[in-house]
Amino acid sequence: MGRIIGAEIRARGARDAAKQAIRAADRADAEAWSIRMEGYGGPAQPSPTIGQCLNGGLGWLEVECNRCNTRASLPLDAIRRPRDTPLWKLEASLKCRSCRKGRTAPPVHMIKLTEQREITPYKWVHPDEDR
Repeated sequence: MGRIIGAEIRARGARDAAKQAIRAADRADAEAWSIRMEGYGGPAQPSPTIGQCLNGGLGWLEVECNRCNTRASLPLDAIRRPRDTPLWKLEASLKCRSCRKGRTAPPVHMIKLTEQREITPYKWVHPDEDR
């Protein structure tokens, strides 16, 4: 009986160590991609998946508009794509809301990954209100 309990404890410890190692590997992959994007502007491929970024603790994607240079931080957990989607596939579907004209909106490019929101959201003020 004691050998069985000991084996179960060792198995549980090995599973926990494996989860920690996977989390560390996902974080390292996401940080390497983020440094490459921020420092050199790319290449975007190969990139980590949304799930790897979230597992590694980097849950925000910073993007910049190609036209008006507005920056925004997007939460990766709110993006409606499967978790195994690579980040580079998101770039084509991300558009700027600030300088959109009618149906046309300029594309954005990805800057880096962050742990928390670094860019505060735009606070909308009604024209009749005092600022």
